[in-house]
Amino acid sequence: MTSGSPEPHKGQPGIGQAALFGLCPRCGEKTMFDGVLAFSDKCSNCELDYSRFNVGDGPAALVTLVVGTITVGLAIWLQLSVEPPWWVHALLWIPLTLALVIALLRVTKAGLLASEYGNDAREAGSRKL
Repeated sequence: MTSGSPEPHKGQPGIGQAALFGLCPRCGEKTMFDGVLAFSDKCSNCELDYSRFNVGDGPAALVTLVVGTITVGLAIWLQLSVEPPWWVHALLWIPLTLALVIALLRVTKAGLLASEYGNDAREAGSRKL
């Protein structure tokens, strides 16, 4: 184990728990988010600096592809099986898409941050040897 890697101890949530509930990957408190999708600057309990983690655009790309595939597939199925008027599609798919994107984006961002913490991920070239 490298000297800079996090030391696991009792109370640390797994990546799945941290992702689903927005838990700090170090102490397990529900402090990861400051709003719906914005990360807090740091954990108010253990002072873990969330700003050192860079989740980037990966979660947004993944969520867009998954939600788009599900929504379009269901919309095509509905159109071919029932042939509803256009406003039914708008009434169904716009709110569903919005809800899925927000929920899944929050989970994927939190999961990636917890994974970065668990693997002691850093910017390329910044690791001390």
